[in-house]
Amino acid sequence: MANIQLLPDLLINQIAAGEVIERPASALKELLENSLDAGASEISVQLEGGGIKLLRVRDNGSGIAQEQLPLALMRHATSKITSLEDLQRVSSMGFRGEALASMAAVAQVTLTSRHADAQHAWKIEAMDGTQSTAAPAAHTQGTSIEMRELYFNTPARRKFLKSESTEFAWCEETFKRIALSRPDVAFSLQHNGRTVWQLTRQNLAQRITAMLGEEFGQHAVAVERRIADLHLYGIAALPAYSRSSRDEQYFFVNGRFVRDKVLMHAVKQAYQDILHHQRHPAFVLFLDMPPEQVDVNVHPAKSEVRFRESQGIHQFIFHALQDALSAPIGEASSPQPSVQQADNARTPFPLQQQRIPFGAAQQQATYRLWEAQTGKGEGGREMSAVTLPSSPVSIPGSEHPLGYALAQISGIYILAQNENGLVVVDMHAAHERIVYEKLKTALDAQQLPTQPLLIPVTFHAEALDVATAEEEQVALAALGFDLAPLSPTTLAVRAMPAMLKQAHAEAAAREVLHELREFGSSRALTERRNELLATLACHSAVRANQQLTIPEMNAILREMEQTERADQCNHGRPTWFQISLSELDAMFMRGK
Repeated sequence: MANIQLLPDLLINQIAAGEVIERPASALKELLENSLDAGASEISVQLEGGGIKLLRVRDNGSGIAQEQLPLALMRHATSKITSLEDLQRVSSMGFRGEALASMAAVAQVTLTSRHADAQHAWKIEAMDGTQSTAAPAAHTQGTSIEMRELYFNTPARRKFLKSESTEFAWCEETFKRIALSRPDVAFSLQHNGRTVWQLTRQNLAQRITAMLGEEFGQHAVAVERRIADLHLYGIAALPAYSRSSRDEQYFFVNGRFVRDKVLMHAVKQAYQDILHHQRHPAFVLFLDMPPEQVDVNVHPAKSEVRFRESQGIHQFIFHALQDALSAPIGEASSPQPSVQQADNARTPFPLQQQRIPFGAAQQQATYRLWEAQTGKGEGGREMSAVTLPSSPVSIPGSEHPLGYALAQISGIYILAQNENGLVVVDMHAAHERIVYEKLKTALDAQQLPTQPLLIPVTFHAEALDVATAEEEQVALAALGFDLAPLSPTTLAVRAMPAMLKQAHAEAAAREVLHELREFGSSRALTERRNELLATLACHSAVRANQQLTIPEMNAILREMEQTERADQCNHGRPTWFQISLSELDAMFMRGK
């Protein structure tokens, strides 16, 4: 066995570089964070070859004094912290003192800086672990760091770098994250002599729009919640702007971009009732909190954090985001103009799903709800089936933002008119959301109304289902069901939730028994509760080809106006679209 010996400093830095400077984007992140820590208000980035051949960052920060330039390129040398207490409440972006030393070990680095009190700038160069002496240079106040030929002295490591376009894509994404975190700083990015980004100092809304596009801002709602020392703010996209990937998810903790399971889970939970399971939300959120309550010294990349009170943080973010997304149609702070998915092509005349202002505290619906009907199920559309009103419909202003029903198309859609034009409603999806929200509210308040059945509904059941019905009477009662065994293979539904239809008693009872049998009463009433209630709501909602009268259609519209998250059904699909008069005019080329 070989003798134990100390490694040379160059090799130590090269080993560290493999973790700290994984690729050009990692070096760019470290340099941009150093510029922000120096108080820069203008930062420019120049790249060549995806950042492999050249990576230069220039800022107008406080600069580095001549005598400290050599220290800047040494391992574990930093101006950010001096003690364990500083580490436990670090507020700067960088603090480990590893990045510049790692870069100097695997690339050709030139550091030029002029301190605010200096008459001129000074420059040092480093390569293969050796530094030149500081020499005078021309430079305005601030610092420039130039890194050339990354991993030039470790060819095996350089082979793991990807193509120029791939490395630039990673650099650009890193640039976007830093630029989003500090809208008060001007940024520019050039690649191979071409200007890619030129950002002036802006407010947060302007920066988000500049970097993610106007469509993102138009489809988003403002999020802000402050409790004690916690402050969450930013914007979150509505489900109509859902994405096929996680490419527009930005979460910052104390200005630092992070990927944290606690935060992501809270966001996912907030979207679970309104987003299709194959889609991903888009958001730009900022969480400000006391630095001593979060540990950023988890990984050299500083993209992972640990919260002292992770459960409290989770609940804080979940409820803040859920409240912002749950605002009744129209109480959101931004319009939702396009129903096209954000990464799909536009149609010539895109429909609109606007968030029209009305509140949940309005007068309850004055139209009677339909009586329990059997319905024909989801299949078999009859395209000629149109229910027309018996008398003309008037539109008295904006008293009811979804307007008044005109007709039922194909037994599937409600056609309504409001002051903005035409409204098309998927009656099954809309009613499904209405029933689902009512079930959740009633179950939360432990006031789920139960309707005894005059004639119990009996059905054949497996022996395991009969045993589950006998063992889970308390859970069944909490869900509004009274199931009684009549024989070893027969169950009777003697009571069920009043808001569900008796015609679907057997299907609803089977769903409840399946959940209780598979997951147990504890999980069925907690983590699986929403899935179970969504299934019950789907069974109870009006079905395709179920003919409704005009008052019944208006009842659905009024209930939608009173229901949170009525823009989407339980599966994340839209429930209604608006076609404005101007769009109708364009379709028929009126005024051409």
